[in-house]
Amino acid sequence: LPDDKPRQSQSKTRIFEAVLYINEDSYPNGKTLLDVMDKAGKDFDVQKIKRSDSLFVAKIPSVVFEPGDRIYVKSSIEKIKEFEGLLGLTLYEEDDGVIDSDQEIGEKHTHLAEVVITAGSFLDRSTLNAQRFAQRFNLLPIAIHSGRTASQVSGDITSKRLKPGDVILVQGEEESIANLKTNANMLVIESDSPMPSGQKAYVPLYIMLGIVGCAASGLLPISVAALVGLGMMLVTKTIKWSDVGNAMNIPIIMLIVASLSLGTALEITGGSAFLAEMFVFLTQTMSIPMILSTLMLVMAVLTNIVSNNAAAVIGTPIAISIGQQLGAPIEPFVLAVLFGANMSFVTPIGYQTNLLVMGAGGYKFNDFVKVGFPLAVIMWVSLSIILPLLYSL
Repeated sequence: LPDDKPRQSQSKTRIFEAVLYINEDSYPNGKTLLDVMDKAGKDFDVQKIKRSDSLFVAKIPSVVFEPGDRIYVKSSIEKIKEFEGLLGLTLYEEDDGVIDSDQEIGEKHTHLAEVVITAGSFLDRSTLNAQRFAQRFNLLPIAIHSGRTASQVSGDITSKRLKPGDVILVQGEEESIANLKTNANMLVIESDSPMPSGQKAYVPLYIMLGIVGCAASGLLPISVAALVGLGMMLVTKTIKWSDVGNAMNIPIIMLIVASLSLGTALEITGGSAFLAEMFVFLTQTMSIPMILSTLMLVMAVLTNIVSNNAAAVIGTPIAISIGQQLGAPIEPFVLAVLFGANMSFVTPIGYQTNLLVMGAGGYKFNDFVKVGFPLAVIMWVSLSIILPLLYSL
């Protein structure tokens, strides 16, 4: 991979596209672009100037700004907020109705957060306006960073079609950001959240090491050790009862329920048997180890297109039916699905954390393919040899 330096600070080096709105009491009102740039400094990177929904003004030094004009800029979070305060501009339209009238932007109780768009989330291939993001979460979108695409904002940022890897900078109350973390299938990174004190931060670390030690030594079963650790964290007040409830990811719980239901439905309707028959028919000239290897390869390809959870839900009942039709042990075929569904590191959209790593490390889509594809091949070949030997196939 190229020796690219990862960004040291999410907020300082990530470049966002933002729209600054000119109001009647803003400094640029009645001033020329040259005057505004002289006051803002050399870092004021103006991309374009929009006067109405269909009219763009030429970006020349003598152009005079009017109330309602929109200035499209590209810069870091700090610089964008600096321009907003220095020039008296706003990162939102005064009559947009997103933030309550008694909540002023920039007060101490508001926070900034970066929202990374993930594949399959409700904003994937959609816009903030279409999904009523601001009204749903009471958060103000103020800037956008294009991750996998170099396309620019043509209207306001809420009308830009988003793709996995794009990052939205939002501002709002702590409760609204917490609600977004809990109820949206996206990665949320708070830019200004307080860090825990050093002394308290070590308590959960010691508890976690104790849980691992008890489970690894056989002193306690992992389920009992985990419950004891949870109780210790509640006693030491490192977490609250409310934190326990908020930590329960409802979409994941529902996914487990849905997967069990889908698996049952495939079995009852004969869907898994039909798909298994098709798979066995297409691979009838192969030996059982080759069929096992092919199933794992299909799951590895599928998991890098859809989520690994979805790949496992689809593949597990089919794997069971394949094993039954071949008269072979079922367990190696289920393990083939398990291992194949977790080879989700060939593309950045294969797993949510991949997108976070891509942004933090400054990686590109092809970087994941360069490293992930050889690793997936190594794992596929190794497991294709180990599983048949382990189960004497």
